[in-house]
Amino acid sequence: KHTVNLDNKIADVRVKPFTLEMGITFELHVSISGKKINVSEVPELSIPDDWMRDKLELNFYKSEQGGGGEVENVNYDKHSRTAVITFLRPG
Repeated sequence: KHTVNLDNKIADVRVKPFTLEMGITFELHVSISGKKINVSEVPELSIPDDWMRDKLELNFYKSEQGGGGEVENVNYDKHSRTAVITFLRPG
């Protein structure tokens, strides 16, 4: 419990925990080759294109044990809802 002075008026406030929606879960469909992954049916999200590219890069970079790895390039096309992820090394 805290007391706050706002414009010469006292307000008692209390802190309560709440859950933040930290991420969005979505399903991707992929075709895999030696160095590139073609991603289709990327969901339409109301975020800038560069954020979507970053999300895709992080998703495939983090999944190193599942066929991912260090990402060289992400080519994302919002209109066709597709992306091509290119890795530095074939895997």
